[in-house]
Amino acid sequence: MNERTKIAKRVTWIGFFVNLLLTLAKLFAGIIGKSAAMTADAIHSLSDFLTDIVVIAFVNISGKESDENHHYGHGKFETFATLIIALVLFGVGAGILITGVEKIISSIGGDKIEQPGMIAFWAAIISIISKEILFRYTLKIGKEIKSDAVIANGWHHRSDAFSSIGTALGISGAIFLGENWRILDPIAGVIVSFFIMKVAVELSIPSIKELLESSLSQEITTEIEAIITSHPEIIRYHHLRTRKIGSIYAIDVHIKIDKETTFVRSHDIASELETELRNRFGKGTQTSIHTEPV
Repeated sequence: MNERTKIAKRVTWIGFFVNLLLTLAKLFAGIIGKSAAMTADAIHSLSDFLTDIVVIAFVNISGKESDENHHYGHGKFETFATLIIALVLFGVGAGILITGVEKIISSIGGDKIEQPGMIAFWAAIISIISKEILFRYTLKIGKEIKSDAVIANGWHHRSDAFSSIGTALGISGAIFLGENWRILDPIAGVIVSFFIMKVAVELSIPSIKELLESSLSQEITTEIEAIITSHPEIIRYHHLRTRKIGSIYAIDVHIKIDKETTFVRSHDIASELETELRNRFGKGTQTSIHTEPV
């Protein structure tokens, strides 16, 4: 197991146990404090277990070296995990939206929303603080090891914090503003649900593009072109093709060099270009460089 995979698994396991403690605490507070919002928030936290398990399983697979069945490695298992997390996030957001709308309609129809206890309010505050710290830590590590799956899981932690913010607002409104304001609970939940679904869509689009073999961004492509053209013995290039495999880049290109160049020197030029690309985009960068005489 490489160092990147070890780090990804460690940060995910930390999140897993934090989620376990928070879920149990929020479920207890929801039941004791008679808060439907807190109970729903606890159920939302259960979705984090699923995503943590997905990340641990798929990141472990993506860290494996290439084999006879996966010549380009297992990087796209991580991409697939990111897409699964995004879908779970969207489902959670949609669930909160539907539940909130139903409560609003029933309240307008005359049904009373029960006043929650203070234990539910303090559980929401603790959840917000814990999940925000976990989000920042997970996002930082995800960016350091360039893991989309870990980054996606970090945003899932943030979505849980958003959910708890909505819960805290609703509970505090129900406790401190009186019976007529208890409808703030489901209204806040509906607002939060849109944030959660927005994050889910933003996470899913890059994963879908990668699985469909989309090229790298124009910004990255421009960098690659600059590295190629900076070599003094490369006259021009063509057939530049790029894609992403998990956390690594795959770059294919045909370069044209002087026809008088020896076979050995031609090979060295390709090797030098390969080294430059790996120095810039990581040692795992996969390149296929074809030389042609001019």
